[in-house]
Amino acid sequence: MSETPKIDRQREHQANERTFLAWLRTSIALIGFGFAIARFGLFLRQLNLAITQRESSVNPWFNSENLGIVLVVFGVITIALAAWRYNQVFWQIERSDYQPQRWGVWLMTGMVMILGLMSLPLLLLRNHIPSRPNSPLQPQSRNFDRN
Repeated sequence: MSETPKIDRQREHQANERTFLAWLRTSIALIGFGFAIARFGLFLRQLNLAITQRESSVNPWFNSENLGIVLVVFGVITIALAAWRYNQVFWQIERSDYQPQRWGVWLMTGMVMILGLMSLPLLLLRNHIPSRPNSPLQPQSRNFDRN
């Protein structure tokens, strides 16, 4: 009869570990998206400079590089919070006084929604790369004087 509580506690610890790993995967995804967004924004700016030969006007505070940095920082903070919550739940399971907390789920949901909404203007209001007739990526017409 004493085996049942031990098995139940093992299952609870395993569920706690799976939850931690899910938060870890979420953190890695946030960091990866942040890195990709920051680098892709930099790539687009460099491409625009190469094609138009002039610097594009970029908002110094609200741009893809800064959004990418915020996502990376948020991913790192999420890892720290996940580890803290894992440890907290571990000891609650050991003391048999587990208390579910929904604030972490609501916090993560709210932050991801805010960051997602912040990315919309960057997608919708992005400056389109104007084409130039003599850009290196377009074929150049050659007019030969036939005199």
